[in-house]
Amino acid sequence: MEPHLTDEIRDALAQGKPVVALESTIIAHGMPYPQNVDTAREVEAIVRANGAVPATIAILGGVLKIGLSAEELDRFGREGRSIAKVSVRDLPFIVAQGLDGATTVASTMRIAAMVGIRVFATGGIGGVHRGAERSFDISADMTEFATSDVAVVTAGAKAILDLALTLETLETLGVPVIGLATAEFPAFYSRRSGHAVPMSCESPAEIARVMHAKWDMGLKGGIVVANPIPTEFEIPSDEISPVIEAAVKKAAIQGISGKELTPFLLAEIAGVTAGRSLAANIALVRHNARIAAEIAVAFAETAA
Repeated sequence: MEPHLTDEIRDALAQGKPVVALESTIIAHGMPYPQNVDTAREVEAIVRANGAVPATIAILGGVLKIGLSAEELDRFGREGRSIAKVSVRDLPFIVAQGLDGATTVASTMRIAAMVGIRVFATGGIGGVHRGAERSFDISADMTEFATSDVAVVTAGAKAILDLALTLETLETLGVPVIGLATAEFPAFYSRRSGHAVPMSCESPAEIARVMHAKWDMGLKGGIVVANPIPTEFEIPSDEISPVIEAAVKKAAIQGISGKELTPFLLAEIAGVTAGRSLAANIALVRHNARIAAEIAVAFAETAA
């Protein structure tokens, strides 16, 4: 199944111009309507304003789509969680059945890599869930970072995860985790997690040089670009941690796990924080889009 690219994205890739991949799960499952559509449109505009071409990725009628029309974007936002959440393992089934699907971080990385997009902006990556020593609940994002040659700009791993085990897993898989102007791994809503990043860069241009060095050496896999949430939108760890703990316990009591866990926890946290966590989520996605565009521009310039 050949991916379908818009003419703009196909031409940009052919000419070596900067392109930034964007996922669709954040639209269908990560935020309520209409904030999800408003944010998706704004993020695309931010990427353009900073010199790159946005490429929102999704599956429509079994077709891998790189670039969505305004109407397609709106439909994903309206239909929301009725659209299948699609990770890498689900791709063959969704395509073969001719279904619609919202791509996760892992499947967005894989599809981006298929067509040669090297930079991807998301909110927070998945990782090792709390209690994984019993549940074995580890996001496919982890193994995808060892497979797809894509740099992912993220506000760290989602704060609902076990961040120490997530970082250990990325180390085991040989994935560079680079703090952008920070020595500490961010925790999504919070700028600090208490866990150091193994390396840091001060600018998007520095990140681009690391990308070239890694892939020029034939080292497979992605790069985690840990970009802390802007200070004015941060919810400090000591404030958000009890809310997360309560949401995790509620999910356990209700038997919620797997693909349903993250959307449930994010909705619970948004409710308890009276929407403050949603505002933080939107702010960090915007910030990541800007940084991703700057990295994509620097990467394209150094490849010329």
